[in-house]
Amino acid sequence: MASCPRCEASIDEEARYCAQCGAPQTEDAAEELDEYVQRQAEQVGGGGGGDASGSSGFADMADLSDREQLWRRGCYVVGYGTVVVALTLVPAIGSFPLILAGIAILPPIRRLTAEPLGSPLKREVMAGLYAIFAVVGAALLFLL
Repeated sequence: MASCPRCEASIDEEARYCAQCGAPQTEDAAEELDEYVQRQAEQVGGGGGGDASGSSGFADMADLSDREQLWRRGCYVVGYGTVVVALTLVPAIGSFPLILAGIAILPPIRRLTAEPLGSPLKREVMAGLYAIFAVVGAALLFLL
C-alpha cells in the first residue's frame, strides 16, 4: 500500500486523490484539479466574462465611480447604524421593521436578490424599502 506524499496517510495504489487530505496522487489528477480550480476562479471572479464588472453585474470598488462608492459606503453606514439602533430597542415592536430597514439598504442585498429576481434591485428601490420600513418602525416606536 502506498502513502500520500503530503500527509503520509495510507492510500490505494489506484487512488487518484488522498482520502485524508485530498491531494492529487497522479499527474492526471493534478491537471484535472488545476482545471477545476481555474473554472471555479473564473466563475467567482467573472474572469473571461467580457465585462469589467464580472458575470453578476457587480463591479469591484476600484472600478466604481466616486459617486457609486459614496453611495455604497453611505448605505453600509446607514444600514448598520439602523440595525444597531434597532437591536438596542429589541423588546419594542417597532424595532423589527427598523432591523428590516437596515438590512434592506445594505449593498449585499442587491447581490442576493439579483439571482431570484433576474436583476439587482435599483438603488431607488433599496432606498424606498428602507424608507418604508424605517417609517413603519419609527411610527410603531412612538405610537406604542
